Amino acid sequence: MSKAVWIKHASQLVTLASEHRGPRTKEAMSELSIIEDGSIWLENEIIQAIGTTDELQLKYADRIDSAEIIDASGKLVTPGLVDPHTHVVYGGSREREFELRLEGATYMDIMNAGGGIHATSRMTREATEEEIFVQTEKRLDSFLAHGVTSIEGKSGYGLNLETEIKQLRVMRRLQQEHPIDIVPTFMGAHAVPSDFKGKEDQYVDLVVNEMLPRVAHDKLAKFNDVFCEVGVFTPEQSKRILEAGKTLGLTPKIHADEIESYGGAELAAEVGAISAEHLLKVSDMGIAAMAKKGVIACLLPATALYLRETAARGREMIDAGVPVAISTDCNPGSSPTTSMPLVMNLACISMRLTPAESLCAATYNAACAIEIEDKVGSLEVGKQADIVLWNVSNYQQLQYLFGVNHVNSVWKKGVKVVG
Repeated sequence: MSKAVWIKHASQLVTLASEHRGPRTKEAMSELSIIEDGSIWLENEIIQAIGTTDELQLKYADRIDSAEIIDASGKLVTPGLVDPHTHVVYGGSREREFELRLEGATYMDIMNAGGGIHATSRMTREATEEEIFVQTEKRLDSFLAHGVTSIEGKSGYGLNLETEIKQLRVMRRLQQEHPIDIVPTFMGAHAVPSDFKGKEDQYVDLVVNEMLPRVAHDKLAKFNDVFCEVGVFTPEQSKRILEAGKTLGLTPKIHADEIESYGGAELAAEVGAISAEHLLKVSDMGIAAMAKKGVIACLLPATALYLRETAARGREMIDAGVPVAISTDCNPGSSPTTSMPLVMNLACISMRLTPAESLCAATYNAACAIEIEDKVGSLEVGKQADIVLWNVSNYQQLQYLFGVNHVNSVWKKGVKVVG
């Protein structure tokens, strides 16, 4: 049983509470449910009460002396941030590729030459499970320091059964031993291994007939993702993999339309994917299909910046009725960052989201994209006490003061883990 914590006098307590359930769209993404001079009572890992400081002082008058009291005067309080798209579990590093891109090489040039995903696959295969655990644990510590309390983690740097399982086992262990909650996604279809070049359908057979059944049997993942892209997996191959996962109880996700417009967003709508990721080159038809089916657009502005590409059309997607979430895409090649505050800044600057929309996309909608919104993503009585106290007085400053980590302290399940 954790000690009661009373956070009081927050300049703004941004709860994102709403009677609406499911991912938010259009104007609903700007409804933050702010309490001035806000106060929140945490106990037994759960949010017990929310209101003004005067309201909670009266409610808990006979217990205040026994609680840990946090004076949040002049500070902002929000839900813990949620990162719904990461490749956080891997071995090695790829800093040389950063220089290659600056010299003119493209993402696909590097990948086709044996770098990119293939390079990390080799390093992840060679690393022991303990080495990968230690590397990933450090990255999770950095996520926590930037206010992130829940993430999604993808496999996909094994491209064989043994290493894919190794990555997912590391996630399971980290879920048990690290404060951050990790939602696992199987992504054996992240790339076609070099030894299957020219035999792509045989690799799809391997994913469908061996990898997916093992992952499902061992209950190692909640989602099944595929990189639907020219030179990787075709829409037809991607559909086969996603449908196979559905029969085994794995919810579809899809890396869609990142390098070229390839029908990935339309496929996401067709197979009932919870989300489509990247979407830098999404078509107008793809946006319309996602809006109609309620597919969440998981947008990754730091990746676009790092690859020197034009960011996804976030403003147009929101205006069209697509629910939008944002993510770091933490990975060793195209977005080696753990800073969700930076991603929120970039969502405003490069995709024209408002500060309110950006915060919603990094909390509640992000939680919806990995189906944990019943526990986190907003501050509501009965939800998990995942909370961030920021060294700014309002949510606009959080987005306005660019490239700065404003985290003062972080609570995970009611326990202070940062600050």
